[in-house]
Amino acid sequence: MSEKKGRILTGDRPTGKLHLGHYVGTLANRVRLQDEYDTFLVIADYHMLTTKPTKEKVLESRESIKEVVLGNYAAGIDPDKVTIYVQSDIPETAELTLLFSMLVTVPRLQRIPTLKEVMRTQQIEQASSGLLNYPVLQAADILIVRGELVPVGKDQESHVELTREIARRFNDTFGEVFTLPQAMIGDVPTLVGIDGRAKMSKSLGNAIYLDDDPETVRQKVWRMYTDPKRIRATDPGTVEGNPVFIYHDVFNPNKEEVEDLKERYRKGRVGDVEVKQKLAAAINEFLEPMRKRRKFLEDRPDDIIDILRAGAARARPIAQEVVAAAREAMGLTTLTRESVMKLYCRD
Repeated sequence: MSEKKGRILTGDRPTGKLHLGHYVGTLANRVRLQDEYDTFLVIADYHMLTTKPTKEKVLESRESIKEVVLGNYAAGIDPDKVTIYVQSDIPETAELTLLFSMLVTVPRLQRIPTLKEVMRTQQIEQASSGLLNYPVLQAADILIVRGELVPVGKDQESHVELTREIARRFNDTFGEVFTLPQAMIGDVPTLVGIDGRAKMSKSLGNAIYLDDDPETVRQKVWRMYTDPKRIRATDPGTVEGNPVFIYHDVFNPNKEEVEDLKERYRKGRVGDVEVKQKLAAAINEFLEPMRKRRKFLEDRPDDIIDILRAGAARARPIAQEVVAAAREAMGLTTLTRESVMKLYCRD
């Protein structure tokens, strides 16, 4: 086996099933890079609390943790190559978050572009300190396992930049402990939802999920937003920015078919029915291997538990070592008789 190039940290919030937006944003990169890099995948249940801090939602997240494992496995993640663990199983993350929070100002956190979007989509009138501190917790996730490369969607790039700032500030203040990570953006940074008005999201109900059955996919594709100015099939249509053709470009491997559909659409020689029928067929062909992989692991629930236990058993010693190094650099070492004597016996 060739030597790994470095370490990747990536992750998902346990808020439900994974969808095509997750695939193009991060999953595709994870699968592609798992043979080249030492990959860590955190299931971020602490992050879920920043917007849904209720007992009911916490209990729901336990089921969603299983969904995250199934979705990643279905997409092609190999648990023998990727360390998959639950965030709260690594309690050192909370301590490192606290230490990092001392190095970041409130105005800097308020400038994170995703804050207002999250508050709007989640209908949050006032951000809790936990939500404001979300990117600091994310920085702890990355740095506590010494992540060097972070595959993220375009909307999360600013979070990785803040992580770099925190690592740099810590190193400059206390000494070199952390490597500055790099963001890796997916080939399709943001996938528009089937409504055509926003990125694909579970909360907006505009997603095609990785485990959707063929008929569900067909129904969702049939409802997809197209060119609103095109009334009849004989009207020339716009391809650029049209969600149906965005999906064709991403998920239809038959490029000749796609170019033919585009040409006829522009000239008013093809209707939405044919365009959507061929898109549904392409997406179902794309998803079928994932459905089979998911079913394999879904039928073995004990294996999911074993995957998470093994992941925590590998991640936690690394986290403990990193936090110990941070405490040492800061001078937060445990007082001993010898250290006290040194303080009082200085020349």
